[in-house]
Amino acid sequence: MKKWIAAGFVMMLMLCFGKIESIKAAEQKVYQFDFGSGSVEPDYIGVKASDRYNSSKGYGFQTPEHMKDVAASGTGVKSDAVQFLAYGTKSDNTFNIDLPNGLYEVKVTLGNTARASVAAEGVFQVINMTGDGAEDTFQIPVTDGQLNLLVTEGKAGTNFTLSALKIKKLSEQPVTNRTIYVGGDSTVCNYYPLNSSKQAGWGQMLPQFMKKNAFQVRNMASGGQFARGFRNNGQLEAILKYIKPGDYFILQLGINDTNPKNNETEAEFKEIMRDMVRQVKAKGAEVILSAPQGRATDFNVLSSSYFTSIGPEKTLALYMDGDTLHPNRAGAGDLARIVAQELKKLGVNGF
Repeated sequence: MKKWIAAGFVMMLMLCFGKIESIKAAEQKVYQFDFGSGSVEPDYIGVKASDRYNSSKGYGFQTPEHMKDVAASGTGVKSDAVQFLAYGTKSDNTFNIDLPNGLYEVKVTLGNTARASVAAEGVFQVINMTGDGAEDTFQIPVTDGQLNLLVTEGKAGTNFTLSALKIKKLSEQPVTNRTIYVGGDSTVCNYYPLNSSKQAGWGQMLPQFMKKNAFQVRNMASGGQFARGFRNNGQLEAILKYIKPGDYFILQLGINDTNPKNNETEAEFKEIMRDMVRQVKAKGAEVILSAPQGRATDFNVLSSSYFTSIGPEKTLALYMDGDTLHPNRAGAGDLARIVAQELKKLGVNGF
């Protein structure tokens, strides 16, 4: 069914097993890896940077010559890590794990890093994890008997490190659960730690307003993003790899597209947005366009009605100190609630 939904803020309308040498002995439901040269935590498999993949063991690095053991500032599995010296979504410098085909949930724990992304199967899975020991989780279908994963560039010049992986099998069917994909900028993206960050994006808070198991939310937004960057630099590619009929794609861009450094005209912005919509709809998914919510001093329609109702003082309290653009955790929660309410009105089940 061809359906275009416009929603926005402005017109608004996002078995463990122990230390054994091989994962080939029997099919497991949970696989846990502790990376680095330090002590190995109970119920984890220890993996050093020098551990090369071989089929009898069933896991290891494809090119260990491009890996390095490093210390980390946390405790337990976060006390050490491996660093990826070669990276990029298409890099073959991956950690490979042989897995029976199916759907898996992967929990990633980074080592010390300022900003890093996680890629697997040649596309981004998590965008711009920030801070030492950052954690996040994603679903991924395995269709060729092996998961290939690496930590890659989020910000040039920082270390891309991995402390631990926990991989849990969810289903024999290699198809992601029903998903809402979210694209956007710094007002939408994730901030870490996910459950306690002072700053937050509304895409990060959206799951709080959804019925359990109705959807998973995959937030592919990133700070500073603009239309051409989102389309061309890997975020849309990741969405197109997995999105399917029954899924939704919420896209909010525009704040950074007017910045001269991005060299993007209004006509180019509109055509790039149309192109992204066409590509997603060709996969059978539905598109939701969200106009940027603006600043605390410049709201429109849905967000305007809400912030007008609470007044200027309470409105400013929902933004980062001295910042009228980026919401704090409470503000992002309010914006996510407005999104969820509007989606429910438009007939999207699960809110």
